Amino acid sequence: MKLTETISPNKTLFSFEVLPPLKGKSINSLFKAIDPLMEFNPAFVDVTYHREEYILKQRADGSYDKISTKKRPGTVAICAAIKNKYQVEAVPHIICGGFSKDETENALIDLNFLGIQNVLALRGDNLREERNFTPEKDGNANSLDLIRQINDMNNGIYLDQELENPTETDFCIGAAGYPEKHIDAPNMESDLKFLKRKVDAGAEFITTQMFFDNQKYFEYVKRCREAGINVPIIPGIKPITRKAHFYTLPKIFNIDIPVDLYNELDKAKDDAAARKIGIEWCIQQTKELKAANVPAIHFYTMSYASSTKEVVSQIF
Repeated sequence: MKLTETISPNKTLFSFEVLPPLKGKSINSLFKAIDPLMEFNPAFVDVTYHREEYILKQRADGSYDKISTKKRPGTVAICAAIKNKYQVEAVPHIICGGFSKDETENALIDLNFLGIQNVLALRGDNLREERNFTPEKDGNANSLDLIRQINDMNNGIYLDQELENPTETDFCIGAAGYPEKHIDAPNMESDLKFLKRKVDAGAEFITTQMFFDNQKYFEYVKRCREAGINVPIIPGIKPITRKAHFYTLPKIFNIDIPVDLYNELDKAKDDAAARKIGIEWCIQQTKELKAANVPAIHFYTMSYASSTKEVVSQIF
């Protein structure tokens, strides 16, 4: 079922995001992380994708081998496994980085065959050594181009224009939103203009980057509506689990930690105390968001379900 078909104006849904298991690990390690949250009937489960990276390893003759350092497998089979085991909608992340348009098309064909109807279209992160994002040769340069490719397939338009009677796919396309602005956007106004173009190109829902100040989300939704962006905007949140998060998360995700939360975390004696503070803050966030009748509340679990379960058990 399409994600947009599950959204009700009178009910806030629950969803969460997981990381694929490390390469060499069993799928059961992922199921073990998911199991504690399934009793709360999530509407969907997002599965992230980590771009493949490489190192150059020198041979004895002085030449170099290109060695893959990707530590997590792709999401297609994992989404199929989640949907098969739990009968829940799985939402794979489809990214630009590391993929040609042809490879993207093939992945989407596989997903379509598996009956997976929802995808989240993302540019993806820079490689570690890159200052600016560099697309793959013959790949999509940004999430807007990726959304256009997926929407083309929904209209029966494939890369090979000589195909006879090609099947139209039926993907519900999601896009990312940034209540505190995308790190590469010069300002919020330009960020919203780009988001509007993604919606006009076929994005049917938006899932936000994590935030810790609900007012930033409410203001973001208001500005989106003023810009003519009228699709569901799903807030993404995360319970802080370690004291170090108050300086690592802002650096990684370009977000702010509210002063009150920072002060509490700064006084925490250890990670156990920080985790307790983070869970309580997230509970209050969730209560306020649910009272505001948001379409869903999406939790970034990072494969650590216990903290999210403590929050969700108080709300859903």
